[in-house]
Amino acid sequence: MTTVTKEAGAPDPADAGVFLSVRDLHVSFRTEDGIVRAVDGLSFDLERGRTLGIVGESGSGKSVTNLTILGLHNPMFTTVEGEIVLDGQELTTARESELEKLRGNKVAMIFQDPLTALSPYYTVGRQIAEPYMKHMRASKRTAWERAVEMLGRVGIPHPRQRAKDYPHQFSGGMRQRAMIAMALVCDPDLLIADEPTTALDVTVQAQILDLLGDLQSEFGSAIIFITHDLGVIADMADDIMVMYAGSAIERGATDQVLRAPQHPYTWGLLNSMPRLDSDPRAPLSPIPGTPPSLLAPPPGCRFHPRCAFQDRVAGSGRCVGERPLLGPDRSSACHLTAQQKRAIFIDEFKPRLR
Repeated sequence: MTTVTKEAGAPDPADAGVFLSVRDLHVSFRTEDGIVRAVDGLSFDLERGRTLGIVGESGSGKSVTNLTILGLHNPMFTTVEGEIVLDGQELTTARESELEKLRGNKVAMIFQDPLTALSPYYTVGRQIAEPYMKHMRASKRTAWERAVEMLGRVGIPHPRQRAKDYPHQFSGGMRQRAMIAMALVCDPDLLIADEPTTALDVTVQAQILDLLGDLQSEFGSAIIFITHDLGVIADMADDIMVMYAGSAIERGATDQVLRAPQHPYTWGLLNSMPRLDSDPRAPLSPIPGTPPSLLAPPPGCRFHPRCAFQDRVAGSGRCVGERPLLGPDRSSACHLTAQQKRAIFIDEFKPRLR
């Protein structure tokens, strides 16, 4: 692993309140077809008690970033460079035994599909009790009671009885609640939720989001919420980071990013969302083209092959020849000037989003 200096203009990880600091993170996989650069120069901070929403299309590097924070990658085929500092502890150079002490204890993850994340061979109660026994050195009886308590806390009816059931006996929403109970059983300081509501209907989705908000208030956890749904992020996140082709291309407070986005990709994401007040017969407006291959990402701005505004950038071929950098705090990685971004959004996109 390599140690990198703090990028220019980035917040100092030593600042008060910063609990998780990721600096210049690069994650690549060796495959038969070549090197896949899944994460390419990512930096962000997260404070205690706050929620960071990470949005982007499939393959943008959202899940890889957070699996890397947990150390859930195969070192035989994966190269990780950069810094991940969790509450003062550097994780990219940590031994596996140290990471095992953190997983499920100080940091936990809610996976996208609980049916595959939960073992079909053990009861739900046993699977929730196991990390509590391991990390808290509790007896089986104490851990079982804790599992029943957590099932009740996440809204499972008759928790003592349902703790004896197997995952296939739970509905989709109940399995997701059980996954949340397992993630929170040791009161983690950092909770990573990887698209936890994608496969749920909107009613259950709203219940899960309310539950996560209530539990965050109770436990004071920092949350990373991964999704491609900007509507969910609007309800959940304090801050947003938009990812594209392995890099962050825009970040800022949620209301700032959603009300005045600065990057053409973010404009496209917002414009592609269906609206209740729109003509139901009108076609959706997807972003043209497809995400680039991470085996051979395009030079310069990764989004330029799909961008309709590169001809407005001063300097011939700048979007192709020069990669734009993401600045600190509220910023976007785009060669358009601030005035151009504001004018394009107000004139061409804002009327469609009303």
